[in-house]
Formats: sequence, structure tokens, C-alpha cells
Amino acid sequence: MIPTKLNHAALLPLAILLAACGQPAGQAGGHGGQMPPMPVSVKTMQAADVPLVSEYVAQTSGSREVEVRARVSGILQSRAYTEGSTVKAGDLLFQIDAAPYQAAVDQAAAALKLQEASLIRAQQDHDRVIPLFKENAVSQKDRDDAVAALASAKASVAAARAGLKSAQINLDYTRVTAPIGGVTSAEVRSEGSLVQPGEGGLLTRISQLDPIYVKFSLSDNDVLRAQKLAAEGKLRLPAGNRYTVSLKLPDGAQYGRDGVIDYADRVIDPATGTSAARATFANPQGQLRPGQFVRVQLKGATRLGALVVPQQAVLSSQQGKMVWVVGKDNTAEPRPLQLGEATPAGFIVEGGLKAGEQVIVDNLIKLRPGAKVVPQAAKPASAPANG
Repeated sequence: MIPTKLNHAALLPLAILLAACGQPAGQAGGHGGQMPPMPVSVKTMQAADVPLVSEYVAQTSGSREVEVRARVSGILQSRAYTEGSTVKAGDLLFQIDAAPYQAAVDQAAAALKLQEASLIRAQQDHDRVIPLFKENAVSQKDRDDAVAALASAKASVAAARAGLKSAQINLDYTRVTAPIGGVTSAEVRSEGSLVQPGEGGLLTRISQLDPIYVKFSLSDNDVLRAQKLAAEGKLRLPAGNRYTVSLKLPDGAQYGRDGVIDYADRVIDPATGTSAARATFANPQGQLRPGQFVRVQLKGATRLGALVVPQQAVLSSQQGKMVWVVGKDNTAEPRPLQLGEATPAGFIVEGGLKAGEQVIVDNLIKLRPGAKVVPQAAKPASAPANG
């Protein structure tokens, strides 16, 4: 017993089988009566330029990801920020015990004063000996000793100043501040811990969220196909390949700002057959957070002189995609298709249809090869009701 409901894929082979058995196309199966022509809505194929939108899965990341580390050894005395909060560049994050470094600064300052006093004495001796030497009142050796003592004193002062500067730098490093503005992570080392530079010095991390990066991968096949279509004059790329980039949030909502592609790798990953790309988006309110999975949409390319078949007209059969078209003498004719990119208006046709042909868009399940139809222009889709 034949089921009362048939899917589209099963209907086409059945209709062809009935036609092959010699049953007239205008008769109902098993009754011998002439079926009246069936009214159908049709879409006339017309070539037009079609904007393309390419969509890719992507993930967000901070535009700068910084590890905050200790630069001097010492006991971690306090944490001055709230974990997960936003900080500005220069804000205090941690305080390391500064007492030994303050003592080193004081010691270096005293050493500098001592060397500056020695320099004053060397300068005075120099200023007395030189005039006497010009009058031949002192020997050449006395003159050379005075000059050497002054140069040595100056060098000692310079070394003492450098020592004081080094001690002051180490003292400043006991205040661990934010190198950039952004969102902080949890502390890695708690108060009371002994920290030191190197592997044991990681204290926390900061992610800069404005701007934010959105990273995605471009299929090598898609890139090669676009290049081929452009070379054939079927595709117009945006000037300078400057695509407009929009973003869909994880809940499907559209992000309110467009971004720009600022990086595209030219090396193909052999494991995935894709190349890495990155877009940058302004994120002043912090709506986007690192690690979110989103979808990027690239806009700006245009398919030239394309035929677009409505999505509801396309059926699946054992031979692939197909549509019903109005054939000779207003009869229904199945037509295999080769389809390209999907657009909001339907699928771009790569083969199987020509401009001017009429594609049937409704009553598809009732059609069979050779059935008489009365084509009527399909009504444009109505705008969705407000509310």
C-alpha cells in the first residue's frame, strides 16, 4: 500500500516511474479522469548582481594579554585590586616588602654623598696645583697626581649615582603596577608568599578588552574559489580586500559595531586546510569578553550577473538538488541543479537554469513530470508583523 505522505526526494522517482509506464500525464492515477491544470506560483530567473555574505565561526580574545610578574624578590605583603575588576595602566596591583630595598637606597645615597665629598676635595687640590705648575712651583708628578685624583673622584661619583639609581629601581619594583589597562584575572600568589623573578614570579594576568580581537579561519577552498570567480569576472571583491566585518553574538543577536580585518595569514595550516585571520572590534562597554564563541560575517563581495533560486523551491532527490520548472506547453519538468553560495534571497545557481526560465515555488509535492500547470507570478514575501 502506497503511503499517503511522501517526501520530496521519494516523489520524483515515483512520478518518473508512473510516466515511464505510459500513464498519460493529464490523468489521475487509477481513475482515468483528466486532471485540471494545477495553479502554481513561479519565479522567473533574472540575472542580477548579488551581495555575498560569508560567515565563519570565531572566538574572541583580548587585544593584549599581559602576564604581571614580580621583578624583585621579597614577601608579597598585599593585593590592592579586586580580582576580575577593570584596572587602568599604572594602578597598584601588589605590594612587595620594601624595607630591605629602602635600606639599600639609603645606603647607596650615603655612598654617593661620600664620593661627592671626595670629588670636592680632589677638585680643590686640582685647582691649587695647576696654577703652581704653570709657575714651575710644583713638579710634573704633582700636577699629574692632581689630574688623576680629580678624574678618579668624578668616576667614583658616577658609579655611586648609578648604584643609587639601581637601588631606587629595585625599590620601585616592590610596587607592582598594571602595565596596561584591562580586566584582571585571579591572583596566582597570595599575600605572605615569597615571590621572585622568573618562573615563580607570575602574580596575575591582564586582558585588554577595548579593542578586542576576533579570530577565525578561512577555508583554503573558499579562498581559491573566490580568486577563480574574480578572475572569470563573476565576482567583484571589495576595494583593497577591505571587507566590512559584522559580528553575531552567542545568543544570535547582532553586535552593534562593525570591525576591520587587520591580519590574514598567508600560510595554510596543513592539518586543517585553513589560514588564520583576525578582525578588531571596538568594545568600549566590555560587552565582548575573551573566549566567547561568535560568528563573523564578511560583507563587501558581489556576485555579478547571478541567478538566484528561492530556497523553498529547491528539493533533494537521489540525484542531488533539483527544482520544478515550467516546461513546454505549461507542463512541469524536473531540473537538476548545481548550487553555489546561499544568500538571503536564496541559492546562487551555478548550472541547470537559464535566465527567463520559470521556477515553481509552491505545490511542489503535488507535481509530477508532464503535469499541466497554470503559472502565476509569485507574490513577494510580506514583511514580518511588528510586535
